[in-house]
Amino acid sequence: MTTKSAAPLKEMLGKAATDAGLLVIGTDSALDYNQRPTTRFRLGLPDDSARELLLELSEAFDFDKPHLLPEMTTHLREAAKRLRNPRPDAYVTVAGLPISFSQFGWPFHRSTSGSDTYIVHGLAKLETGTDSPLHAKVSASMTVTFAEIVPAPEQPYAETFIYNAIRRTLDYGQLEMLKSGNRQPVPVTTRFYSRWQKKFMFADTTDDSRLDFLASKAYWLSGVLGNSAPVWLADPRDAQYLNTTAEELARMAVELQKQGMIQLHEEYAAATPALMARAEEFQARLMKALDFTKPSFNEEMRAGHTNM
Repeated sequence: MTTKSAAPLKEMLGKAATDAGLLVIGTDSALDYNQRPTTRFRLGLPDDSARELLLELSEAFDFDKPHLLPEMTTHLREAAKRLRNPRPDAYVTVAGLPISFSQFGWPFHRSTSGSDTYIVHGLAKLETGTDSPLHAKVSASMTVTFAEIVPAPEQPYAETFIYNAIRRTLDYGQLEMLKSGNRQPVPVTTRFYSRWQKKFMFADTTDDSRLDFLASKAYWLSGVLGNSAPVWLADPRDAQYLNTTAEELARMAVELQKQGMIQLHEEYAAATPALMARAEEFQARLMKALDFTKPSFNEEMRAGHTNM
């Protein structure tokens, strides 16, 4: 990759952001894991400068190429819609955990432990509206072979599948939410990708489970975290996570409105009092999901009844 100054990158990103309906509010110079220069772009909406989106790119990165530009454009257009959520950094899991993602150190870096992998570090935090201290420091890794699937090891090309891999790993009970602790691994392997279909696949869902997911999303992200402000329900990032399409999520949102659980505002939906009345149900799912992430022990071994 040819080394460039930051000026062309800022110019390219500025144009791409404008085309996506975003503004570059500011830029900051930073360093990646290997002390190479990066640029952090703070992006916002033209009519709402209070919310910001952070996009970090290697200064040497050139996305103005036929195989890279379309995905960058898609990433920014989706980010512009997500930025209108009350909490653009917040998501829910199939199991019922509301979480936020932050502190990711893009781009990927090669593992320093000797393994043949690329790594990105970040933080997943429990978001219940009560300033919970529970979180998981994560170290998401992909093999060099798997990295061949990804157009570039930069944030716009990997953020979606990394966030979804973390959500799915929580669903599997393989990440624990703690008050403090070391980084926990999130292997991004071919179990999350179909080479035959050439797409990421995280969860097999049905109409009922997708409806439950959207209800949970509206409850937590709109009702609890957003004071009933509308959230984008037909998010392609969620569609990938649920192994469905944004169009299917939009159809399910209409069904949820018919049940009186949400009020649709074009592509966005606000939680209704009827949905918020189900608080006990969503809290119970939350506690069950949290319990599932806690490590269990073989009680026979704990009692000393097994042979070592």
